[in-house]
Amino acid sequence: MVQAIVFLPLLGAILAGIISLVGAHARCPSGDTVEHHDDAHGDAHASAAHDDHGHDDHGHDDHHVSEPPAAGSRAAELITTGLLFVSAALSWFTLVQVGFMHQDASIQILPWITSGDLQVFWALRVDTLTAVMLVVVNTVSSLVHLYSIGYMDEDPYRPRFFGYLSLFTFAMLMLVTADNLVQLFFGWEGVGLASYLLIGFWYQKPSANAAAIKAFVVNRVGDFGFALGIFAIFMLIGSTDFETIFRAAPGLTGKTINFFGWQADALTLTCCLLFMGAMGKSAQFLLHTWLPDAMEGPTPVSALIHAATMVTAGVFMVARLSPLFDLSPTAQAVVMFFGATTAFFAATVGLVQNDIKRIIAYSTCSQLGYMFVAMGAGAYSVGMFHLFTHAFFKALLFLGSGSVIYAMHHEQDIRNMGGLWRKIPYTFAVMCVGTLALTGFPLFAGYFSKDAIIESAYAAHNPFATYAYLLTVGAAGLTSFYSWRLIFKTFFGEPHDQEHYEAAHESPMWMLVPIGVLAAGSILAGFPFKELFASPHGVEEFFRDSVKMNPHILEDMEHMPGWLVPLPTVMMVIGLFIAYMFYIRRPYLPVELANQQPMLYQFLLNKWYFDELYELIFVRPAKWIGYQLWKKGDGFIIDGFGPDGVSARVLDVTRNVVKLQTGYLYHYAFAMLIGVAGLITWFMFGLGGQ
Repeated sequence: MVQAIVFLPLLGAILAGIISLVGAHARCPSGDTVEHHDDAHGDAHASAAHDDHGHDDHGHDDHHVSEPPAAGSRAAELITTGLLFVSAALSWFTLVQVGFMHQDASIQILPWITSGDLQVFWALRVDTLTAVMLVVVNTVSSLVHLYSIGYMDEDPYRPRFFGYLSLFTFAMLMLVTADNLVQLFFGWEGVGLASYLLIGFWYQKPSANAAAIKAFVVNRVGDFGFALGIFAIFMLIGSTDFETIFRAAPGLTGKTINFFGWQADALTLTCCLLFMGAMGKSAQFLLHTWLPDAMEGPTPVSALIHAATMVTAGVFMVARLSPLFDLSPTAQAVVMFFGATTAFFAATVGLVQNDIKRIIAYSTCSQLGYMFVAMGAGAYSVGMFHLFTHAFFKALLFLGSGSVIYAMHHEQDIRNMGGLWRKIPYTFAVMCVGTLALTGFPLFAGYFSKDAIIESAYAAHNPFATYAYLLTVGAAGLTSFYSWRLIFKTFFGEPHDQEHYEAAHESPMWMLVPIGVLAAGSILAGFPFKELFASPHGVEEFFRDSVKMNPHILEDMEHMPGWLVPLPTVMMVIGLFIAYMFYIRRPYLPVELANQQPMLYQFLLNKWYFDELYELIFVRPAKWIGYQLWKKGDGFIIDGFGPDGVSARVLDVTRNVVKLQTGYLYHYAFAMLIGVAGLITWFMFGLGGQ
């Protein structure tokens, strides 16, 4: 059954890929290259590229008349979506089997790498941690597939899009079912590749290409550290198999590694290197810059990346390797510091953004920070609880924003919206559900998981525990403010774009059904699962050996001072109240505040100037070095004094020799005379000297 869960999305991706190739061939039967029609596609979309995300997000434009959909588009959609729904249903069944009936399994598929001491089997590890991730990945992915049928309804390259979506899902499933670090790394790089393909799906847009490359390059920075961490584990233990690593881990306590002359603690260094990979993949502070730009892809891609795949991979990896992290308090402190900093930093940036998808993207960044705070506290199950609930309400918010964009004819700036609750009441209702869950409103899913994380930060015995507690509580208030700001500016007030407002209407059923299901999940994923994820007895019974919990953290959370427990909810109410005053009661206040504090406003609007800073520190020097090596090193020195230089001198000589061949007889006679005179002179002086 687990094999079916993992490989059905791969089957869907292969079939969609075949359909896409057949469709491309059908467009170019004369054997013309595929690039020919893609260029036409780019020209067709040029008319739509009039704003930041100017692609025809949902196919309302007439230009598609000139470019019909690829043959078999509907078949590709239905095949990939159907297989994902089967996989999702089996995933829920597996969660019941593994979580409640304790039927853990390790299924060996085939030997993979045999090289000296390195023995790697392709195997599927199924425990509770895996089962939770299978449910999250396949449930969200199946609903995203269904939603995409409506959202991409007139894009001519739908088979390719659905193939990429299913490939993305398969790579994530490979990651979460990995039984060893090499297989996990395969899935890790697989989601990186798929994200590159999906973010840059509309590759005719320079901004989409730039965003895809940025995501790929920034992730390579983190993945370099991750690879070093895997090498370090193999060097220390001689295996990449999880069971072997976990058994040997306690024996590494006190061991050191020579790291550039520094005798570093082996476990701490290894865990920090592994966490570096998580920082890239899960967009933590310093390696976060790719995440907001990932909005250049179609909206369903944003939902999949931000809710179920890619960004959750780092959180899962830390939970999977919890037996290692639990033995290194220093590494846990590093995880908590970066998690808390990210939670607060991303929330501050989200306050002033105007692109509807970008606001939700920074919200994802912030919520991932919360998850890492729980990991740093040793409350791994609590971090996984937030990952589980967050998947539902974040997918809902992204797909709901896609429904708004659909209604507003690919307008994404919330300043150009307003009054939409009358036009799209269903989308408004589900977006409110998602916002209530995200902000931690009582009885919604986020309330149970986010509050548990804040409590774990308070209860943790970690050098950064107080720092993390204060920042996560502060971020709760900021999250509430920017989330309700989005709702108030989008759905309330007077319409700012009358033409688009008049034409606005609800999305097709393909899109409304998935967001309805996710709205239900945003409520039901909380309270029913609280015992399993956040109570001492429930976690021990449900997760068992799949995560190595700090033994006292859950009990300590229950003994938190009573007056501190409602603090996150109070912050949420304060954020809601300020947003209401700013955007409903007195809408002139935000403009006045921005004018009074221009430096702070620009600082937040420009995302703390990280992109500009990285441009100055890394990008420009790298470009300068590359240019110098190209022009001076390669062009002037190597080519100038090497093959190009030698050939140029030969040509110079031959050109000058050729000038002697004039064709005039008296020139040749004159040359012969000079030669004869020279010979006579040489003989006279040469022989005379003897």
